[in-house]
Amino acid sequence: MSRQESGGTVTGAQSLVRSLESVGAEVVFGIPGGAILPAYDPLFDSKTVRHILVRHEQGGGHAAEGYAQATGKVGVCMATSGPGATNLVTPIADAYMDSVPIVAITGQVPSMSIGTDAFQEADICGITMPITKHNFLVQHVDDIPRTIAEAFHLASTGRPGPVLVDLPKDILQASGTFAWPPTLDLPGYHPTTKPHAKQIREAAKLIATAKRPVLYVGGGVLKARAAAELRVLAELTGIPVVTTLMARGAFPDSHTQHLGMPGMHGTVAAVTALQKSDLLITLGARFDDRVTGKLSTFAPDAAVIHADIDPAEIGKNREADVPIVGDCRETIIELIAAVKELYDGGTRADITGWWKTVDQWRRTYPLGYEEPTDGSLAPQHVISRIGAIGGPEALYVAGVGQHQMWASQFISYENPYTWLNSGGLGTMGYSVPAAMGAKVGRPEATVWAIDGDGCFQMTNQELVTCAIEGIPIKVAVINNGNLGMVRQWQTLFYEGRYSNTNLQSKRIPDIVKLADAMGCIGLRCDTKDDVDATIEKAMAVDDMPVVIDFVVGQDAMVWPMVPAGTSNDEILAARDTRPDYDSDELV
Repeated sequence: MSRQESGGTVTGAQSLVRSLESVGAEVVFGIPGGAILPAYDPLFDSKTVRHILVRHEQGGGHAAEGYAQATGKVGVCMATSGPGATNLVTPIADAYMDSVPIVAITGQVPSMSIGTDAFQEADICGITMPITKHNFLVQHVDDIPRTIAEAFHLASTGRPGPVLVDLPKDILQASGTFAWPPTLDLPGYHPTTKPHAKQIREAAKLIATAKRPVLYVGGGVLKARAAAELRVLAELTGIPVVTTLMARGAFPDSHTQHLGMPGMHGTVAAVTALQKSDLLITLGARFDDRVTGKLSTFAPDAAVIHADIDPAEIGKNREADVPIVGDCRETIIELIAAVKELYDGGTRADITGWWKTVDQWRRTYPLGYEEPTDGSLAPQHVISRIGAIGGPEALYVAGVGQHQMWASQFISYENPYTWLNSGGLGTMGYSVPAAMGAKVGRPEATVWAIDGDGCFQMTNQELVTCAIEGIPIKVAVINNGNLGMVRQWQTLFYEGRYSNTNLQSKRIPDIVKLADAMGCIGLRCDTKDDVDATIEKAMAVDDMPVVIDFVVGQDAMVWPMVPAGTSNDEILAARDTRPDYDSDELV
């Protein structure tokens, strides 16, 4: 046992680093600065915690998210006080919305200076209170081990999320003792993981008797590591499955029961099945507005089973007929047993008529796209070929906008934890740094960042980090010279008045030259015939980051689409075309 482990005198900074080592942190994405500087001295000597010097704190936060989403472990980012800390606000909010376990460690001005508007002071605990699962302002050096242990425990248990630890500079410089493991002091924090048996029985009865059921699967299934159990439940019941944007990969796209993604840009079959269902078996989903459309018109005839580990989600947007608070994996396991018992006893509704109807929607309105008439490169073709050549074992990390929706539609996700994106907050600039973090966490995997030219220009400086640190991600920039999704809305809802959406990025910056200048390999592709060869050239490189500038047409749109604020019944399969599903006979 080392002197520090046995309670010897250490500085707060040494205690922090020892705590990170003891809790199993593998990597910290950060940038030093005045208030956090004491922590960087012992970090220099750590044999087990790798520090990656990012180029912007926002990049460090998104990298921590990408690491966490790809590995299931807690991601860690670090910043100094004031602007360093406030630059973490966006990734912290992003992690909060998408239930990503990260711990953000920030420096703070000395304790006696707090509240005096000292140089680089910001009340980061106050600022982040609404967007963290919890945050700590450490007030005594001996509290550091316990605080770090509690932060990691809070971030990774129950509903995962971001936790912030704010460390005044004088606390980092003070002398104290280090003792591990500490005793956690979290009164009142007891997440309910085991579902209530009565609720399971009630849910099973509904499942066994419903005529038009749908398994509505959200990101909570992935957070609970419950993809295998979900497949057992789905195959046992034979019920249609839809996976939200945050749940892509939780159920194989190739599976015959999978209807695709619901929501604003979901498949017609998935959206309509939800609308016409008589039972929603909701697992780890939160009835987000992008899924429900106009809430008052969503699935009007459906009873609702809602299972979630966060009791605050149940009944928040849609009343649940059978609320189940618990871990999704444990809930699904118990549902399997309860449903099987009913089936064995002869209670099982016939849903063949429902499948006949659903299959008709699926056949009539498959996902697709039209080739551009002007000879330009179709972005959907590019993304589908990246998915086909990259394969189902690769990780795909999208920014936000049209390319995100196309990546969710035209790449086939067969495995969990292969699709990363900013779902709830919709953060432009997420892709490149999140892909960097994912590659650090999963170095053996191929990692593709699928980005738009707008998103790419927000955080592409992290390519420098990738080049210097030896993190060989592959970046596909879908370059239409515009803020594509905003342009689509302007086309549809603002009479084609394209106010401030033309980035002119097909010319400035030159993305190939920019990539080269950042120590990456830059490639360009603007014709369909060259797409496969260009992707394969990128796939052949495994020791440097590669950036491909895919120059595509500016007028491609994401279809299907439910216009914001309207009912899912108003889904457009293409511009001005609404599926005629009302005539289908429902069982």
